[in-house]
Amino acid sequence: MNTRAFTLALVIAGVAMFMVYTYIEDQKSGIIKRFGTESSVVVAKVDIKELELIDDSKVMVKSVPQSFLSPGHFKSVRELDNTVATVPILKGEQITKPRVTYPGASTGLARQVSVGKRAIAVSVNEKIAVSKLLKPGDRVDVLAAIDYAAGDKARQKIKTVLQDVLVLSTGLSMTNSIPLIGIKTPREIKAMNLSTYSQYNTVTLELDPFEAQKLAFIMTFTGRDLNLVLRNNNDKKLVRIQGTGFYDILGSDAAAAKQYFQEQNKKN
Repeated sequence: MNTRAFTLALVIAGVAMFMVYTYIEDQKSGIIKRFGTESSVVVAKVDIKELELIDDSKVMVKSVPQSFLSPGHFKSVRELDNTVATVPILKGEQITKPRVTYPGASTGLARQVSVGKRAIAVSVNEKIAVSKLLKPGDRVDVLAAIDYAAGDKARQKIKTVLQDVLVLSTGLSMTNSIPLIGIKTPREIKAMNLSTYSQYNTVTLELDPFEAQKLAFIMTFTGRDLNLVLRNNNDKKLVRIQGTGFYDILGSDAAAAKQYFQEQNKKN
């Protein structure tokens, strides 16, 4: 083995490594001088929706040059415990103070009501609310029992009074599943189980002012339960449909029923 050649190779390799190291350090120094030293910042690990509760599964810490830090940034995930996104945040974006808040009045149901719309609650049970399988974000049709002839069965009808209505909340569970009622501190939020609100006795619907007024009239003066009929969220077609009455159900027997009621009316 040629010892001199081996030694020379080692020397050349060492010089090369030193030159590479020097080059890297020079480049690093240049970057630091231009952009500043690296600092920790919290960024979104996934896309975060507006009013979505933020936790450590949705964010992570990464290092970036100081000149790339956004004003109001967070340095640790702990600072963001149980905050809520006030705007949509895309994956990889820095989380900043103007983009988050704690649950409260500004994150309540009113924020989720569309401009020009109103929220109105309807009392429900399993029969009325599709076995209570309705959830915030679903869309429903509203059916009402109409009895304008004071108990005359021949004139009673079931009518679809509203179609393609947005369900804003079921009980205390809102569209984005943020528990707000009774919350005083962020620590209390962390201890809560979002599935707590799977049981409910009311459903809140989003309607325009006239629709809300119509529904309030029906609930106040008919004294009968409404029926919420679940529909596909992508189905926006409004169907022209007449009310269903006693004779519509009887079909071919309707003529005999009409004759019977006419005879009973003559006797009375």
